Amino acid sequence: MYFKQITVPGLGCNSYVIGCPGARQMVVVDPKRDVQDYMDISRDEGMGITHIIETHVHADHVSGNQELKSRTGADIYYSEHAPVTFDHKKLKEGDVIEFGMVKLEILYTPGHTPNSISILVTDKARADEPWMILTGDLLFVGSIGRPDLAGEEILEDQVRNLYDSLYEKLQRLPDYLEVYPAHGQGSLCGKGLSAKSSTTLGYERRTQPVLKFSSFDEFHDQIAGAFPVRPKSFTHIINTNTQGVPLLERCPLEQTLNPDQFDRIRQQGATVIDTRDTASFGGFHIPGAINIGFEKQMANWIGMVIEPKDNLLLVVDDREKYDQMTLELHRIGYDNVFGYLSGGMSAWIGHGMPIDSLSPISAQDLKMQLDNQAYGHLVDVRTPEERGQGYIANSTHVPMTDILSNSLDLSKEEEIITVCGTGYRANIVASRLKQDGFTHVHSLAGGLMAWQNAGYTLTA
Repeated sequence: MYFKQITVPGLGCNSYVIGCPGARQMVVVDPKRDVQDYMDISRDEGMGITHIIETHVHADHVSGNQELKSRTGADIYYSEHAPVTFDHKKLKEGDVIEFGMVKLEILYTPGHTPNSISILVTDKARADEPWMILTGDLLFVGSIGRPDLAGEEILEDQVRNLYDSLYEKLQRLPDYLEVYPAHGQGSLCGKGLSAKSSTTLGYERRTQPVLKFSSFDEFHDQIAGAFPVRPKSFTHIINTNTQGVPLLERCPLEQTLNPDQFDRIRQQGATVIDTRDTASFGGFHIPGAINIGFEKQMANWIGMVIEPKDNLLLVVDDREKYDQMTLELHRIGYDNVFGYLSGGMSAWIGHGMPIDSLSPISAQDLKMQLDNQAYGHLVDVRTPEERGQGYIANSTHVPMTDILSNSLDLSKEEEIITVCGTGYRANIVASRLKQDGFTHVHSLAGGLMAWQNAGYTLTA
């Protein structure tokens, strides 16, 4: 049996290829939107893609099932409970897909979504018993799937489903089963996911506190509390995956835009995403641009800040960065990318176009302002958990997600200095506040890392 896990860094998405070289067939489970990896495996290993299986309707990334079907003709499979509206085949509890030495048995395991399935995988060349289980978003390495994404109105049902799937359905399976989840570190479909790519059922039972409760009531009290933030992109992604993902060839054609062309689309309401580093953006940028630089979880930040159906323009350092950025955007269903600024900010400035700046403040200058009580509002945008580990005295805590949802209840003429761990999120928030009309906004250059490296202390 051929088996391979394919991971999307940042988003933390895992997909799987399972095949039988003898039968020259293979299955792709939970495919990412950019499908060339699967096509390469199919070619290199001499196995045709005959099945495309989704463990559930995903909320955090756009599926590649339509892309794969268009290239291979393979059928798409979902749970019989999945609300998808395009042509697909339905799977129910106990169904078996078998070819060559591969046997896949379907388990109905709702909880993360009402339509979630898990897949028991048997390599018949080795044994008649399952070797591994693909758990989708039910069970992760070090965590479990969140039950709230299907909506508040069915949350209680989902918590019960999650308990039944974990404590009853999986309880009947042996400890030795290898567990391969649909997500790893970086995903927002659970909390505290491990960076490790796989585990065993027995190890998770021994080490996950959430799998050790003695009653449903204890489980409920722990699970039905606070959930990770839900990005703006999730509803759009769910709807896109339900209705059928457009083929990438239907997305806007790539455009290299000169400053006049770029500005014309900007003036028509397009959102400008500036992907440069925080220092470059702070020095000068296009008015109204949002600073989301390249980092592992960039796609998650985009999903929190940018509306999914916005028309987008990109400021990037080079063509390679443009290709990388559009790939990240397409993976989360942001398809309206109308091009990038040819020549970057140098061309924009040289063309006499308007610019803005954040004027980042150094740790030393901030310390001087604080000592002289000559500062405005110092706003810590980190999470409550991060804030609890230490903060700059006299700072106000307003989490990034709250500011993105509600802005700030302050005069737009007052000085605001945003602070985070490294400056990355502070720049996102500061650029958003500038877009909202705040006129006197800075970010702490280098964030709390720079503050501490400069020899200054935090308040516990």
